[in-house]
Amino acid sequence: MSPVPESQIRHIAHFDLDSFFVSVEILNNPSLKGKPVAVGGFERGVVAACSYEARKFGIHSAMPMRKALQLCPQLIVTNSSRGDYSKYSRWVTDIIANRVPKFEKASIDEFYIDLTGMEKFFGVSNYTRDLRELIRKETGLPISCGLSSAKFISKMATNEAKPNGFLEIPPGKEKEFLWPLGIEKINGVGKQTELQLKSFGLYTIEDIARTPVELMEKYVGRWGESLWQKAQGIGNAEVETDWEQKSMSHENTFDKDYTDIPFLHSELVRLTERTAYSLREDEKLTGCITVKIRYSDFETTSRQETIDYTSLDDTLIAKVKDLFAKSYQQGRPVRLLGVRFSQMIPFTMQMSLFENNLEKLNLYKAVDDIKGRYGAGTVTRAAALRNKDEE
Repeated sequence: MSPVPESQIRHIAHFDLDSFFVSVEILNNPSLKGKPVAVGGFERGVVAACSYEARKFGIHSAMPMRKALQLCPQLIVTNSSRGDYSKYSRWVTDIIANRVPKFEKASIDEFYIDLTGMEKFFGVSNYTRDLRELIRKETGLPISCGLSSAKFISKMATNEAKPNGFLEIPPGKEKEFLWPLGIEKINGVGKQTELQLKSFGLYTIEDIARTPVELMEKYVGRWGESLWQKAQGIGNAEVETDWEQKSMSHENTFDKDYTDIPFLHSELVRLTERTAYSLREDEKLTGCITVKIRYSDFETTSRQETIDYTSLDDTLIAKVKDLFAKSYQQGRPVRLLGVRFSQMIPFTMQMSLFENNLEKLNLYKAVDDIKGRYGAGTVTRAAALRNKDEE
């Protein structure tokens, strides 16, 4: 790879809160520190996250909790701080947002930051270290960080820096960092792809780099070119910022004005269900809900509140009804209702692994599948059936 001119070099940092759910539990209960801890559902649940002490026993995320307890009978299982996960995530988000020009919230505990251009005013390496230290001091959360010229390299550097460390890959040193690593270190290479590549004699990233791209495509299809480019240190450096601005909404203008509360509630349920369906289709969680009310004289009000990140209908419907109750001026005829979700982040598997959410989420996904096959209106809550008005 020919040298990139200094003016074209990108500086991308990747921040990852170490064992985020466990770290929050320890902050709220310091007696858990240094002990094997798993966060998730009990009995029929699975491990959402685990401490490094628990990992020594072979425990990992998505493992059935029953098996985890067999591997480590003294394992401490908890999820008592669930309500604080979103709070701490937003805290870190606010710290980052106030100190960098451009960032992407990739999940509840993971961030990409574009520091390109800041080298003119600050030392990018020192600035990244200082920001990481600030987050650690203010929140008490351990956090690891990688810095390089591409998002995937920075993420890999973060993984090598864990726990609670920092690793910088200077421009021009990408291959030096990547090539000795095993192919399983590449983001997105699962067990099946790993075994497939190893069957062709490819064990390290250097092995992939030295394999003709045409042969890589023969081995793993269209993904072969992407793997080959990553092995050369070539990757995307574009930090997406629309995660915060993007929103989903549905609203309905009635054919006549209504004051009937049961009718208005049924409409709110229907609108929330539709928007939640779109949310799950896009594999997102929402962290903010807005309810819009337009009265018969066209006066329009809206009220919004932040919530714990979710995509579950019952949680969203309860909050929508609560916002409506806080906003609606009793007795005034309503012309329009709307529901909007914003502050969306990509869905992370861990968010679905708590016992009390898993069955609900599987149910909603099954319903989503029916809607996807036969139409969005084929399955709905009884509470939403009162209103048949078209949008």
